Amino acid sequence: MRPEDADRLVAFVAGLSRQTLAYRSLGPVVRVRDDVIRRGAHVDYLNELALIALAGDDIAGLVRYVRDPQEPEHAEVTFTIRDDHQSEGFGRLLLEHIAAAARARGIRVLEADVLADNTRMINVFLGSGFRVEAGPPGQIIHFEIAVDPQAQALARAERREQTAVRRSLRPLLEPRSVAVIGANREPLTIGHEIVANLRRGGFTGGVFPVNPHAGQVAGARAYADVRDLPEAPDLALVAVRAEAVPEVVRDCAEAGVKAVVVVSSGFGETGPAGRAAERELARFARASGMRLVGPNCMGVVNTTPAARLAATFSPALPAPGRVAMSSQSGPLGLAVLDHARRLGLGFSGFVSVGHAVDVSTNDLLRWWEEDPATSVILLHVETFGNPRRFARIARRIAPRKPIIAVHPGGSADSAVSSLFAQSGVIRTRGLQELFDVALLLSHQPPPPGDRVAVITNAGGPAALTVGACTANGLRVPPLGERTRQRLSPVLAPGAEIGNPVDLTPTATAAHYRQALDAALADDGIDAAIVLFMPPLTDKPDEVASAILDAAAAVPEKPVVTSFLGSAGITGPLRRDGLAVPSYTFPEAAAASLGHAAAYQAWRSTAAGVVPDLPGIDVDRARSLLTGISEGTGTAAELLAAYGIPVHDPGPGPGPDAFLSVGSDPVFGPVISFGLTGGYADLMADVAHRVTPLSDRDAREMVRSLRAAPLLEGRAGAPGVDLAALEETVLRLSAMVEDLPETATLDLRPVRLLPPGAGIAVTHATVRLAHDTPGGSR
Repeated sequence: MRPEDADRLVAFVAGLSRQTLAYRSLGPVVRVRDDVIRRGAHVDYLNELALIALAGDDIAGLVRYVRDPQEPEHAEVTFTIRDDHQSEGFGRLLLEHIAAAARARGIRVLEADVLADNTRMINVFLGSGFRVEAGPPGQIIHFEIAVDPQAQALARAERREQTAVRRSLRPLLEPRSVAVIGANREPLTIGHEIVANLRRGGFTGGVFPVNPHAGQVAGARAYADVRDLPEAPDLALVAVRAEAVPEVVRDCAEAGVKAVVVVSSGFGETGPAGRAAERELARFARASGMRLVGPNCMGVVNTTPAARLAATFSPALPAPGRVAMSSQSGPLGLAVLDHARRLGLGFSGFVSVGHAVDVSTNDLLRWWEEDPATSVILLHVETFGNPRRFARIARRIAPRKPIIAVHPGGSADSAVSSLFAQSGVIRTRGLQELFDVALLLSHQPPPPGDRVAVITNAGGPAALTVGACTANGLRVPPLGERTRQRLSPVLAPGAEIGNPVDLTPTATAAHYRQALDAALADDGIDAAIVLFMPPLTDKPDEVASAILDAAAAVPEKPVVTSFLGSAGITGPLRRDGLAVPSYTFPEAAAASLGHAAAYQAWRSTAAGVVPDLPGIDVDRARSLLTGISEGTGTAAELLAAYGIPVHDPGPGPGPDAFLSVGSDPVFGPVISFGLTGGYADLMADVAHRVTPLSDRDAREMVRSLRAAPLLEGRAGAPGVDLAALEETVLRLSAMVEDLPETATLDLRPVRLLPPGAGIAVTHATVRLAHDTPGGSR
C-alpha cells in the first residue's frame, strides 16, 4: 500500500457489501468517513504494513498488520476481500505474503479476531500450514498464527506459486490463436517473417496479421486493428516502433489478449528513459492480467504437438527435440537457432526473453520443469530478477533434468562456477561448450562414474583425448584382464589392447563393434569415446552402425565420438530414436563427458539437510537489529545470538581464515571462506556457497580449497577443528536466512584451532541494509 493508493482504497471500501464490512469490523456496520479511509493508505512499512492485491487498477483484497507496542514481536492482522473475489484464494495468498513481510520485520506472531460464522477466514487460517492456536469457541474466535517458515506452509505456497505461473504462461507457450501487430506485406521484414513462420511451422490455431494498410500478409487475411479480430487472441506479437508500443499494448488489453511478446527495440538499451518506459509496460501488463515477454526479443518457439508455435522472425526454425532454452539476447538467439539446426540438435522450446521485464528465466524453468517434452534445459544467463528463487528452483529441477548455463564470467569467475555447481547447474563458458554438453545429455545418459575407455584407429588423436580426459576430471584406467583376454584374439595384428584401445588404421566395423562391446561390458569403465579418422579402408556407414549397435546394447553407459571430424548428430549415427553425438575434435568430447560426469556425481550425492542448531536465539538477534542500526549494538552481540562468540585467544597453531557474506547478482546471499593473508588473493583459493547451506554444503565448502591439506592435517601436522568450522558456517547461513537485513558480514581473522578446540572469531563487521554510520560493527 502506497499513499497514492488512497483513492482506490476509498473505492474499495465503498464497494464492500454490508456482510463483508460486518466481518471486517466484528459487528454492526459503521460507515467510515472517506478522510479516515484515506489515512489508511499511509503506513510506515515497519510497525504498520498493508499489502493489496490488484485486479486491473482496482483493489481486490487487502491485508494489514499493526505491531503491538507492548509486545513488539506480536501484531494484529486484518483481512478484507472484495465480495466478487472471495473464495478465489486471495486470503491464503495474502496471509503467506504478510507472514513473510512480518517475519522480515521481527514479528513472530500474527493475531486475528474472527466472527464465529466467518468460516472462509477460519478455513484460511486452519489450512495455511502455519502453526495456529485458536481461542475458546464464542461469538468471536481469537487466532494466533506463528509466522516461522514452517515446511508445510512453504511447500503449499510453492505449489500454489508453481501452478499460478504455469497457468499464466499457457497462453504464451500454448496459445489457441496469435495476432501479429505490425505485420508487413514485404518479405524479409520482421512483421512479415513472424506471420510466415507461424504458418510454415504448422501452428493449427488462428493467425491474425494486424496492418491497417494491407489486405493480406504472408497469405493470411489482415485486419486493421487488434480489436477488430474475430476472436480475442491468446497471444500477440508486437513489432512496431518503440513509441507506438504502449498504445498497442493497451489495445491488446482491451481486446482480451492474455500474453504479449514485444519484439520492438528502443527501450532499456537506449538509457534511463527507455528503462522507465519498459517498466511502465510491465506494470500495465501485470495490472491487465497479461504476461509480457521482452522488449527487444526475437520471439517464442514451442515445437511440442500441443503448440507447434514458431512465433519468431528467425529464418532458422529448430527441429523438434528434447532441449529447451531461454536466451537473454535477441541477436544471440538468431545464432543459437541456426547453429542448433546445423548440429541436428532438436528443441522442445526456445524463448528469447530480451530485457525480461516480466516473464523471466525463473518462470520458464517452472514451465519446463513439468513439460514432458523437455529433458534438458539451456540458459543464457546474465542476471536474474530473483536470484534466491532461481537457486531454489534450480536445486529442485536439476536432479531430474540437467540445466546447462552459459555465463560470461568476470572478476568473480570462480565464485560463479562454485555457486552454479552447488545448485546442480552445469556451467559453461561459451556457446560452443553449451551445445557440446547439450548434444551429449539430450541423446545419451550421464555416465555412472568418471572412468572412460578410448577406442581409436589413430594414436595421435587418442593421446590428445587422454590428456583432455585428465584435464576434465576423468580417468582413463587400464581395461580389466578379462576384457583384454576377450579382445586379444579378435583384433587385428598390431592393435594395442590397453586404454586407449588402438585398433590401427586397418580396423574394420567388426573390430570397432568388438572393442566397444568389450569396453562397455567392463565393470571398470563408465563411458566410451570412440575416434574414427579417415582410414585406409573407408566404410564409415558400417562403422557408424557398429557404434550404434554397441551403444544400444548398454544404454546406461554413454558413448560419444569424434567421427570423421563431423559435429552434431549425423545421419549415420542416428537410428530408431538412438543417436550418438559426434565432435569435430576429441577434446570437446572429453570436456562434455567431464561435465556430464560431474553432474551425475552431484546428482548421486545425498543433498544433505539444513540442520536445526542449538543455541540460536532469533528473538534476541531481532531485538539487537534496532540497536545496531541506531549505533548502540555490536556485531559481536548479534553473532553471539547465533552461537558464534567473538574473542581473541591469541595466535593459533595453524593458518588464520576468514568467513564473509555478500550478495551475488545472480544467486543472492553468498558465504565465502578462505585463508587470510596474500594466499587467497594470489591463488584465488576461496570457496563460495549460496544460502541456505545444508550440512553437505558446509562440509564440501571447507574441504574444497586447494589449501585443504593444511586444514586436514598431513605430514605430521595436527590439522584444525573442521567440525567446528563447518558448524560456524551453518550458523552464519542460518543468520543470513533469518535476518535478511544483513547486507554484508566479515569475520576476520578466524583462528583455526586443533581438533576438539573449536575456532575463534577475533573480529567481526556487519553492515545492515538500512545502516546508519557507525552502526555496522
